[in-house]
Amino acid sequence: MTDTKPLIESEMPKAYDPKNVEDKWYHYWLEKDYFKPVIDKKKKPFTIIMPPPNVTGDLHMGHALVASLEDIMTRWHRMKGDPTLWLPGVDHASIAAQVVVERLLVKEGTSRYKLGREKFLERMWQWTNECRTKIGLQHRRLGASCDWSRETFTLDPGPSLAVRTTFYNLYNKGLIYRGERITNWCPRCATVLSDLEVEHKDTNGHLWHIKYPLADGSGFVIVATTRPETMLGDTAVAVNPEDERYTGLVGKYILLPIMNRRIPIVADAIVEKEFGTGAVKVTPSHDPVDFDIAQRQNLPRINILNKDATMNENAGPCQGMDRFACRKWVVEELERLGLMIKIENYSHAVGHCERCGTLIEPMASLQWFMSMGPLAKPAIAAVADGKIEIIPERFNKVYLNWMENIRDWCISRQLWWGHRIPAWYCQDCGEIIVAIDEPKACPKCKSLKLVQDTDVLDTWFSSGLWPHSTLGWPKQTEDLKYFYPTTVMETAYDILFFWVARMIMMSIENMGEIPFKYVYLHGLIRDEKGDKMSKTKGNVTDPLKVIEQIGADALRFAVVQGTGAGNDSKMSPVKLEAGRNFANKLWNATRFVIKSIPAENPDLTIHPKSLTIEDRWILSRLNDTVTEVNVMLENFQFGEALSRIYDFLWGDYCDWYIELAKVRLRPESKESSPLPVLVHVLESSLRLLHPFMPFITEELWQNLKQHAPEEWSKRQSIMVAEYPKATAAGTDAEAVNTIEAIIDIVRAIRNARSENKVEVNHWVAADIYADELTPHIKRYADAMQTLAKVKPLNFHQTRLKEAVTEKAVVAVLKAADVVIPMASLVDLAAEQERIKKEIEQLEPDIVRLEARLQDETFLSKAPAAIVNKEKERLAERKDKLARLKQQIG
Repeated sequence: MTDTKPLIESEMPKAYDPKNVEDKWYHYWLEKDYFKPVIDKKKKPFTIIMPPPNVTGDLHMGHALVASLEDIMTRWHRMKGDPTLWLPGVDHASIAAQVVVERLLVKEGTSRYKLGREKFLERMWQWTNECRTKIGLQHRRLGASCDWSRETFTLDPGPSLAVRTTFYNLYNKGLIYRGERITNWCPRCATVLSDLEVEHKDTNGHLWHIKYPLADGSGFVIVATTRPETMLGDTAVAVNPEDERYTGLVGKYILLPIMNRRIPIVADAIVEKEFGTGAVKVTPSHDPVDFDIAQRQNLPRINILNKDATMNENAGPCQGMDRFACRKWVVEELERLGLMIKIENYSHAVGHCERCGTLIEPMASLQWFMSMGPLAKPAIAAVADGKIEIIPERFNKVYLNWMENIRDWCISRQLWWGHRIPAWYCQDCGEIIVAIDEPKACPKCKSLKLVQDTDVLDTWFSSGLWPHSTLGWPKQTEDLKYFYPTTVMETAYDILFFWVARMIMMSIENMGEIPFKYVYLHGLIRDEKGDKMSKTKGNVTDPLKVIEQIGADALRFAVVQGTGAGNDSKMSPVKLEAGRNFANKLWNATRFVIKSIPAENPDLTIHPKSLTIEDRWILSRLNDTVTEVNVMLENFQFGEALSRIYDFLWGDYCDWYIELAKVRLRPESKESSPLPVLVHVLESSLRLLHPFMPFITEELWQNLKQHAPEEWSKRQSIMVAEYPKATAAGTDAEAVNTIEAIIDIVRAIRNARSENKVEVNHWVAADIYADELTPHIKRYADAMQTLAKVKPLNFHQTRLKEAVTEKAVVAVLKAADVVIPMASLVDLAAEQERIKKEIEQLEPDIVRLEARLQDETFLSKAPAAIVNKEKERLAERKDKLARLKQQIG
């Protein structure tokens, strides 16, 4: 399809229907291969790799924001002429996806253990393929212009090779190792979790104070615990070596209640003398601090828990009990033995699994770890030295603080879905073989009896390689050579550590250079009350349902408007309605302009000598808006850029310029036609808006193109047309001052009508005192009469200097004074009250400004431009106050 005419109706429908537009243009863009970049080694590319959505279900509003922001950047750079790659992908989301499918299996009356690993993985792939298809279609509905030919899945052969290669290299460098450590164990998911995957919740619990009898019968040591069941695994009691209360007890033994096991009293500096009684129970297999004490004191470690959080054979009489049932039994038994001194209410933060919400158990286990210190150093320097810029900048401190205190990362997971750890164990000699490809025999004893590790890697391991694995690494592909390092990573601030930090560390390690220049962190989308969206609260907004109701462009408008880097935003029906209304406003404006274009030989060439003041004004405002929007997009101020375009199109163009142009479009008008400027500004504005609202801008641009001369545009689509650039003309001050004065006058009359509840069809009278601007604005009398419903309209070439003798509404404006006789309005007393209130508001403002301009600190530190601006504001307010007082007299 090379011609767009078959896609355009001969006449624009009266109302905009997104359903008739969006799918049509998306397929056209795909057909034309507009999303695929052309490698041009003479140009620097713009590259953004999509944060891969998890295969856990449908996209949500957060994904809609991600897609909108990244599409804005992508379309903008493409229109600027940059070779632009937005590479899409999907994440296998190891634990998150496995939890979803396991819940489905429970509903079906089965489990992963009943299915077995092979059958369960078949089910996982079935679910994943369905999700991948759905996610791709949903991104298309949002208008995402990513290169689908390069779409990548974290379990694809390429990323899988990258994972195995990275593991192999880091293992050989000694940065990946296997060891026993205290880890966070989720009994429901049956896997360890990294510290970042644990959500700490404030929980109301108890603090139990227990007497531990000395083995020689000479007394007791009192300890306090929030987990009395763990005492079954105690191997010592620890005190501070400088605590004089226990000087004579160090080296003696405790007879552990219930278990009747002799355990030593040891001295360790980690114990705080001031905490509790100064004596702490030591459970090395179930507490990270106790684990470290045990290593220093050479204490044994006793694990009392099974993987499902029931008590194992080391728990003595509690074997087989659930952990909470065991706690209840232990407390009752201690009370029976007379060893429970007291029980206090105690509130503390308790770790829960981020995915399923289950209370986690600290548990010593043999796992694979990554040593993070050596990897963190260059990643810290990359941000500290400014090679990578985090937006907003305040997150630099958060990033650096976390990185400087980073701990080794537990990378193994006891799951079935994910990248299986590329380590094999020889069943004959015990050798551990780490390899990129599956080994045939043991290199040490030549045995063929090799068994691969059953664990998989933390899903963030493969995600950490995303900026270069998606481009082909470890193979040296053309994509990798040209598009790496990428330009920007756009993602949510809440995964700065989960993902961004790990991408920086692992990319520098593998590639020797940073993965991206910029990190743009967006905030969370909350409901209209500011609450976090969740299915349990019932406040989730489904983006696909919104698209069905009001279209993708309106949704994109709603999620982007008002957003700022690192800040949460609220989603409300009002915002969505504003997006729909804006789309309708654009549709009606374009329809009006097109209907105004003559059917034959339209002259749409702008002739500078024929331009009126309002033409010059709208062209000046367009130029200013183009300048501002480009600067804002360069600075990642997407919400502000959209607001500028919205204000210009809705306010300046639709509400004012079109209304002024209508007077010149009348058959009896003898002035130059406004059509060339009407069309030029509309066409430029559609290109300006296109990255934000791609579907409607394409439809309107194509309609406009069909009614313009053939040479009007050589481009077949707005998305490959040039993005507007500002000219060197600057602001046309004369035109701006004149039209802004007219706008202020019309608004003042409209406000007076509104405040006095004047009926729509009732005409009011007005006198305009505009000094030297009078001749310029007088020629717009017809337009002003129509726009403000005002007649007669009298002009005076002076400012209002004397008090108005008759009762009237007086508006003191920047460039003019407006007097509306109360005889043409209503209620004289109310108007006097209004002026009094305006005076009451002005007077304290003047006092504040005067005080500020007398403040030596302000005058010495503030830039001269700011000081001068404050002086101008003060003079303007004083002048306005004087004239208001004159009028109220």
